[in-house]
Amino acid sequence: MSFAVTDWVAHYAGNTPDKYALREIPSGRSFTYAQMHERVARCAGMLRAHGIGKGDRVAFLTLNSTDTMELIFACWRIGAISVALNFRLTPPELKFILENSETSLVLVDSPFTAMKDALDGNCCVKHWVITDGMGGESEYETLLAKADPIYDMVDQNLEDQCMLMYSSGTTGTPKGVIITHGMMYFSNISGISPSRATSDGVSLANMPLFHIGGLNVTAIPAICIGGTCVILRMFDPTMTLNAINDPELGVTTLFMVPAAYNALKNMPNVDEIDFSRIQTALCGAAAVPVGLVKWWMEKNVIIQEGYGMTETCAVGCMLTKDHIPERVGSAGKAAIHSQIRIVDAAGKTCAPNVPGEIWFRGAAITPGYWRRPDANKEAFVDGWFKSGDIARMDAEGFIYIEDRVKDMYISGGENVYPAEVENVLFQMPEIAEVAVIGVPCEKFGETGCVYAALKPNQTLELETVQTHVTAQLAKFKHPRHLRIVKELPRTATGKVQKFILRDQFGSE
Repeated sequence: MSFAVTDWVAHYAGNTPDKYALREIPSGRSFTYAQMHERVARCAGMLRAHGIGKGDRVAFLTLNSTDTMELIFACWRIGAISVALNFRLTPPELKFILENSETSLVLVDSPFTAMKDALDGNCCVKHWVITDGMGGESEYETLLAKADPIYDMVDQNLEDQCMLMYSSGTTGTPKGVIITHGMMYFSNISGISPSRATSDGVSLANMPLFHIGGLNVTAIPAICIGGTCVILRMFDPTMTLNAINDPELGVTTLFMVPAAYNALKNMPNVDEIDFSRIQTALCGAAAVPVGLVKWWMEKNVIIQEGYGMTETCAVGCMLTKDHIPERVGSAGKAAIHSQIRIVDAAGKTCAPNVPGEIWFRGAAITPGYWRRPDANKEAFVDGWFKSGDIARMDAEGFIYIEDRVKDMYISGGENVYPAEVENVLFQMPEIAEVAVIGVPCEKFGETGCVYAALKPNQTLELETVQTHVTAQLAKFKHPRHLRIVKELPRTATGKVQKFILRDQFGSE
């Protein structure tokens, strides 16, 4: 039996029309559910006027804005598929995605018009619509004003596709992850209990909306349950702290990557900020240092580590407040609509606390990659999705994320998971941020190299690093190289680009 898709915006426009749905910083724009419903209707009409229909692809190349959210829900209203574009990609990288997805229309934020100019006439896109993302005079606003609004959603089922999000492409050709309405629904439902989300909540969306974490941990879930989403154009430590501190906004829910929480921690005015309204502080996309969690606990901000992927619509597992602090360091247990196995190289379930690859199955798991049967064959085994990430599960079902399969290295015949070493190094008072990679070693095959960005006026020597880890890590895990850098190379979502560090080491 297949169920019809619900238009969340239309539903709440009918039930709580005067409640804020979207608020935006720094433009100051605010839209109630009734107003959002009208703007989504006009955006849907604008798409229809450009020949967009059910199954067609529509992309956004934007900083975070209410425009982005309107476009996504307008696509869903007419059955179109929204395509998320990472604005940090180069024109050739974007061209591949646009061609592969056969995108018909792209909403372009004004900071990226040069990117649009480089692609216009050089790819399959028929229509480019420019917005300033701030509610000023723009082609987008003009087209909305002229459009014939569409208030009713076309018939769709939960199995129907609603989004495409592409992998970063750092290990090869980007793969388009198919996201369905059912994935969206079940991932949102799965997050309600562990995050204690309610319609009274106010979520801050300051992570990139082109990323599944930024979009589907705070922004989309807020609309799903009839709450309020406050949108920042992009992550900025000062603006984030100001938003948290603003009683009129009343932010209650956060999602950030560890690097962002660390950036807030290091702000000079962090002790002056009122965090008392924060009820839920979620963290993911990378291993969460225990020391960082404990620092925020002293501010009464309880960071709940979670784990998910684009292929799982951001859901997988999450640590609940009931298991903090005794389980800090764990990403919690499998979400209600997810099944998780930890599997060895032979495809057998690992014994408790034995590291292996994470495999997923459930209602929020992608049905596959867009037009990539080869990738699907590699990624799925008997209905289970192979994540490429390493974790261990204890006897009680708590999951501890170790690392990416590709980031693990073997030293003297022993597996070393860089995230474990990084967690220990993060405790050092000299270090602001740190990453560990495996590098060639004639004696042991591979050994660890530490890339560290230091706090102001600090110095660090390899001997100090090795002394620090001695009491906490087996000797084969001890790094044998240290490189001091100004900052670590990161993706737009905060993940360290370790392939760049490997290239740097190899060229030294």
